[in-house]
Amino acid sequence: MALIDKIKAQAAVVAQKAQEAGKAGQSKLEDVQSRRRADALLRQLGAAVYAQRSGKAGDDNAAEIERLVGELSAFESENGPLDASASSGQEPETPPETETPPEGGFTL
Repeated sequence: MALIDKIKAQAAVVAQKAQEAGKAGQSKLEDVQSRRRADALLRQLGAAVYAQRSGKAGDDNAAEIERLVGELSAFESENGPLDASASSGQEPETPPETETPPEGGFTL
Protein backbone atom coordinates (compact mmCIF):
# COMPACT_ATOMS: atom_id res chain seq x y z
CA MET A 1 0.00 0.00 0.00
CA ALA A 2 2.94 2.36 0.52
CA LEU A 3 3.52 2.45 -3.24
CA ILE A 4 -0.06 3.53 -3.88
CA ASP A 5 0.24 6.28 -1.26
CA LYS A 6 3.41 7.58 -2.95
CA ILE A 7 1.69 7.56 -6.34
CA LYS A 8 -1.30 9.47 -4.93
CA ALA A 9 1.02 12.03 -3.32
CA GLN A 10 2.91 12.51 -6.58
CA ALA A 11 -0.35 12.82 -8.51
CA ALA A 12 -1.49 15.52 -6.10
CA VAL A 13 1.78 17.43 -6.58
CA VAL A 14 1.51 17.14 -10.36
CA ALA A 15 -2.12 18.32 -10.27
CA GLN A 16 -1.13 21.31 -8.12
CA LYS A 17 1.69 22.26 -10.51
CA ALA A 18 -0.63 21.91 -13.49
CA GLN A 19 -3.17 24.17 -11.81
CA GLU A 20 -0.48 26.78 -11.09
CA ALA A 21 0.72 26.61 -14.69
CA GLY A 22 -2.85 27.07 -15.89
CA LYS A 23 -3.26 30.15 -13.72
CA ALA A 24 0.03 31.57 -15.00
CA GLY A 25 -1.05 30.92 -18.59
CA GLN A 26 -4.41 32.59 -17.96
CA SER A 27 -2.65 35.61 -16.45
CA LYS A 28 -0.35 35.86 -19.47
CA LEU A 29 -3.33 35.63 -21.82
CA GLU A 30 -5.12 38.42 -19.93
CA ASP A 31 -1.98 40.59 -20.15
CA VAL A 32 -1.75 40.08 -23.90
CA GLN A 33 -5.45 40.84 -24.37
CA SER A 34 -5.18 44.04 -22.32
CA ARG A 35 -2.12 45.15 -24.32
CA ARG A 36 -4.03 44.54 -27.55
CA ARG A 37 -6.93 46.59 -26.23
CA ALA A 38 -4.56 49.46 -25.38
CA ASP A 39 -2.96 49.19 -28.82
CA ALA A 40 -6.37 49.42 -30.47
CA LEU A 41 -7.29 52.48 -28.40
CA LEU A 42 -3.98 54.16 -29.20
CA ARG A 43 -4.42 53.41 -32.90
CA GLN A 44 -7.95 54.87 -32.88
CA LEU A 45 -6.70 57.93 -31.03
CA GLY A 46 -3.90 58.40 -33.54
CA ALA A 47 -6.35 58.12 -36.44
CA ALA A 48 -8.68 60.66 -34.84
CA VAL A 49 -5.86 63.13 -34.19
CA TYR A 50 -4.55 62.66 -37.73
CA ALA A 51 -8.01 63.32 -39.14
CA GLN A 52 -8.25 66.45 -37.01
CA ARG A 53 -4.82 67.75 -38.01
CA SER A 54 -5.30 66.98 -41.70
CA GLY A 55 -8.68 68.69 -41.83
CA LYS A 56 -10.59 65.47 -42.57
CA ALA A 57 -12.30 65.24 -39.18
CA GLY A 58 -16.04 65.05 -38.79
CA ASP A 59 -18.15 67.15 -36.44
CA ASP A 60 -17.88 64.64 -33.58
CA ASN A 61 -14.10 64.17 -33.82
CA ALA A 62 -13.29 66.20 -30.70
CA ALA A 63 -15.78 64.14 -28.69
CA GLU A 64 -14.25 60.94 -30.06
CA ILE A 65 -10.76 62.08 -29.03
CA GLU A 66 -12.03 62.90 -25.53
CA ARG A 67 -13.73 59.49 -25.27
CA LEU A 68 -10.55 57.67 -26.33
CA VAL A 69 -8.40 59.69 -23.93
CA GLY A 70 -10.85 58.84 -21.15
CA GLU A 71 -10.73 55.13 -21.99
CA LEU A 72 -6.93 55.21 -22.08
CA SER A 73 -6.83 57.00 -18.72
CA ALA A 74 -9.13 54.36 -17.24
CA PHE A 75 -6.93 51.65 -18.74
CA GLU A 76 -3.84 53.22 -17.17
CA SER A 77 -5.48 53.45 -13.76
CA GLU A 78 -6.28 49.72 -13.90
CA ASN A 79 -3.14 48.41 -15.61
CA GLY A 80 -0.43 50.97 -14.98
CA PRO A 81 1.12 53.50 -17.34
CA LEU A 82 1.20 52.87 -21.04
CA ASP A 83 4.52 52.50 -22.77
CA ALA A 84 3.85 53.60 -26.33
CA SER A 85 7.13 52.19 -27.61
CA ALA A 86 6.39 48.73 -26.17
CA SER A 87 2.74 48.68 -27.15
CA SER A 88 3.49 48.05 -30.79
CA GLY A 89 5.02 44.69 -29.92
CA GLN A 90 8.14 45.60 -31.86
CA GLU A 91 11.58 46.36 -30.62
CA PRO A 92 12.64 49.98 -30.99
CA GLU A 93 14.54 50.55 -34.18
CA THR A 94 18.24 51.10 -33.93
CA PRO A 95 19.55 54.06 -35.85
CA PRO A 96 21.13 53.12 -39.16
CA GLU A 97 24.86 53.03 -39.25
CA THR A 98 26.31 56.08 -40.89
CA GLU A 99 28.56 55.47 -43.80
CA THR A 100 31.05 57.92 -45.10
CA PRO A 101 30.08 58.99 -48.60
CA PRO A 102 32.35 57.85 -51.39
CA GLU A 103 34.73 60.36 -52.83
CA GLY A 104 33.27 62.51 -55.52
CA GLY A 105 30.48 63.95 -53.39
CA PHE A 106 27.68 61.54 -54.28
CA THR A 107 25.85 59.18 -52.00
CA LEU A 108 24.13 55.92 -52.72
